[in-house]
Amino acid sequence: MNQVLYEQMKQYIPKCEQEEQDKKVMLRYIELFDNILIRENEFAHMTASPWIVNEDFTKVLMIYHKIYDSWGWCGGHCDGEENLQHVALKEGMEEAGITSIRPLVNEIIAIDILPSIAHRKRGKFVNTHVHLNVAFLCMANEKELLQHNEEETEGAMWVPLEEVCAKVSECDREMIPVYQKLNERVKEYQRNHPR
Repeated sequence: MNQVLYEQMKQYIPKCEQEEQDKKVMLRYIELFDNILIRENEFAHMTASPWIVNEDFTKVLMIYHKIYDSWGWCGGHCDGEENLQHVALKEGMEEAGITSIRPLVNEIIAIDILPSIAHRKRGKFVNTHVHLNVAFLCMANEKELLQHNEEETEGAMWVPLEEVCAKVSECDREMIPVYQKLNERVKEYQRNHPR
């Protein structure tokens, strides 16, 4: 068992019933699988995502995922890395091509068990599995030039918070509650950190 990862997840305080249940399952998977941090675990593995807002908290940075054929958040596989926040920041930089991204808080802001449907990646078939995802609240400079990763995405753009869910395609609708929850966490952060 990866003790560092287990302690990180154990410290997270769920903010809703869905997160309470997901935390139980995630902790159990971490106990069961020594390879939970690598995608060679074809059943479930850890991923991390940054929820990237602009400096006035009015927009979120989204990318167009080729695999899901939808606008969504940045994020990706841990590939053995225990520092989940580092993974989230790295994914934001790689997928949107930004360097100004920085964490607003060092704690996890949300957890979700997310389905990853069967697909092809780099010519190889990837079976259906789940991502044990952790999210971090981050900020980036909206004026920075976006240079999306053309291998995985078809674009990147800033989307007003209230329009995020409208950008999600029909085939990726299960992400809407996740994005709504993350937008609530942005508002919660603003209430607790008034300018």
